[in-house]
Amino acid sequence: MKFGKNICILNVGGTKYAFTREVIKDFPLRRVSRLHSCSSEKEVLEVCDDYDRERNEFFFDRHSEAFVFIMLYVRSGKLRFVPQMCELSFYNEMIYWGLESSHLEFCCQRRLEDRMSDTYTYFSEEDIKAEVESRGEEDQVTRFSSERGNARWLERMRRTFEEPASSVAAQILASVSVVFVIMSMVILCASTLPDWDTAKNNTVEEHRIIEAVCIGWFTAECIVRFIVSRDKSLTGENPQLQRAGVTLRVLRMMRIFWLIKLARHFLGLQTLGLTLRRCYREMVMLLVFVFVAMAIFSALAQLLEHGLDLETSNEDYASIPAACWWVIISMTTVGYGDMYPITIPGRVLGGVCVVSGIVLLALPITFIYHSFVQCYHELKFRSARCVRSLSSEFLN
Repeated sequence: MKFGKNICILNVGGTKYAFTREVIKDFPLRRVSRLHSCSSEKEVLEVCDDYDRERNEFFFDRHSEAFVFIMLYVRSGKLRFVPQMCELSFYNEMIYWGLESSHLEFCCQRRLEDRMSDTYTYFSEEDIKAEVESRGEEDQVTRFSSERGNARWLERMRRTFEEPASSVAAQILASVSVVFVIMSMVILCASTLPDWDTAKNNTVEEHRIIEAVCIGWFTAECIVRFIVSRDKSLTGENPQLQRAGVTLRVLRMMRIFWLIKLARHFLGLQTLGLTLRRCYREMVMLLVFVFVAMAIFSALAQLLEHGLDLETSNEDYASIPAACWWVIISMTTVGYGDMYPITIPGRVLGGVCVVSGIVLLALPITFIYHSFVQCYHELKFRSARCVRSLSSEFLN
């Protein structure tokens, strides 16, 4: 386009920026650089929201503060989120101006991935058609609409099974699932009692019926979850379990892990799972601290208690792996008392080990605690929002 003036003014949400034509031509933001290749005012209006020919001013009805941070990226090469602004809203601004998530700093990329993993956006038919027409692909509207419709149906089914607060049907399904989980856990725990065999002989049919119903429910639920899941990855069998009897006993006891299903129905367990997922780096750092300290203290303990071949040799510390057990229970201040140092240098080392364990374990705990509080408030807010939506659904 032949600009009326050498200076071009960008008006983004009321904030004005002045650039020369040469700067506009090679501007790092694709939407801004597209202005230089426009040959008519109609093409200009496809890029911006309005245009004033007299002042050569281009209007963009976008978030002005977000554009300030985007301009900081243009100048310094570092892109971070706007404080007190939703990550997804800022990401939409990035996409509008032609940026991608890879342009963000690593810490902000992690925040965006966490937020996107917890959020699913539904598209209406009008949004799909407008998006396709804007790209000049009107012939693909029907295909995109069909694909979106199928994806939306699968996502609704997935949300019904995965998010109990998403709808009334999801709450009913979650309640039934909890009943079956509790029933199965009661039977599993009762089967380990001494009097269970006698009671089982008297009511064999009732026990078989209850177990068959529970297994049938969990099988059907597993099949439906597999159909509507996003990631359908399969794992092979464990080749180490050769004996059929051991395999059956292990699989039978694995039913205890059905308790994890209750995490979808209790805010505290959801908070714990989300915290562990977001703080896996801190957890790895914590394990590294423990393993390094365990390697150092176990070697010193074995040397002081057994390796010097003194008259008071302590056989509990005959090897470094054996001393590792003492180190781990000392660093965590558990202290079972099954093994302990008997020499004066060993006791001094034990005191240092305990104090070091307290310090090393306390360092990453602060980050994990703050993440736990943040996750709790986030899930609590989301739960309250779902309750309000369900209440409005009943009222309507």
